[in-house]
Amino acid sequence: MGARMVEFGGWEMPVLYSGIIDEHLAVRQGVGLFDISHMGRFMVRGPQAEEFLQYIVTSDVSAIALGQSTYALLCQPDGGIIDDLFIYHLPEEFLVVANASNRERVWHWFQEHAADFDVEIVGRSERWAMLALQGPGAEDLLVQAEESEAGSLGSMPFHGVALSSLFGFTTLVARTGYTGEDGFELFFDAIHAEDFWDKLVALGAKPCGLGARDSLRFEPCLALYGHEISDTINPYEARLGWVVKLDKGDFVGRSALAAIKERGVSRRLTGFEMVGKGIARGDYPVHNLAGELVGFVTTGMPAPTVGRPLGMAYVPTELSREGSEFDIIIREKPVRARAIRMPFYTPRYKK
Repeated sequence: MGARMVEFGGWEMPVLYSGIIDEHLAVRQGVGLFDISHMGRFMVRGPQAEEFLQYIVTSDVSAIALGQSTYALLCQPDGGIIDDLFIYHLPEEFLVVANASNRERVWHWFQEHAADFDVEIVGRSERWAMLALQGPGAEDLLVQAEESEAGSLGSMPFHGVALSSLFGFTTLVARTGYTGEDGFELFFDAIHAEDFWDKLVALGAKPCGLGARDSLRFEPCLALYGHEISDTINPYEARLGWVVKLDKGDFVGRSALAAIKERGVSRRLTGFEMVGKGIARGDYPVHNLAGELVGFVTTGMPAPTVGRPLGMAYVPTELSREGSEFDIIIREKPVRARAIRMPFYTPRYKK
């Protein structure tokens, strides 16, 4: 389809098709389609599936109703983030989706901790394809593909998940995504991927690459592993304390996270706008106004919907407050930036 391909976490992936801005705006205004089959997919089943997940992630898995899903963090004993996950509660089992770059690490972490539980972990990363259909037009498009009128996908709640039939293919459909828009993620046998993709494009979905996926998640300030979160960053620094349920009982990292919450953090993720002329990029140094190195940029770019250069960075807590100023080092020169409220774009999920 004319995509520009790049290496990404061991896969050859499309960074763009028609152009990043074009694809970004298609998702904000219409409907875009992403192939995200490189992500990790694992089934967790068995008598103690819920207990196992409850112990290994920070979220309260017991609170996920059947047919619903939730965002979760997988943490080390010291509180550092191994990965962020999505957990889907299906009949008799749970589906866990992990980041592509962490697929093997999460798999081994699960296997390592499963020994004490009556649980089975089954890989589905190779067998299933995964497509993300995102944007305000996603619901109307998907309803056209639906085989049955009964229990129409149009009435599926936010974070809902259900088995359906699309274009005659048995498909697990979830009202989830990572763009800040309404949308769906589709899981089905990989052998049908090309046909499935072509049929969605024929209905009007615009092919989108990694570039637009990054800019779309950036505007609502959704974390990306290796940028806003990593094993040297804890949830409270990343403004993800809401994902940590300390009162649910013991889990990996609970003691460390409780201690971190009690004492507070010395650095925090903050959003910023450029005051001086320049565009901040990931890993650019952040200096305080005295010229001292105090942090680093996690993600930065001209935000297509908002229309100005923005970024996220880890800075000392006192500089994370709205209105605080600091310098981003761009081509060895300090350029002034100002902390602003997050997110930059208010998500429009269907709730």
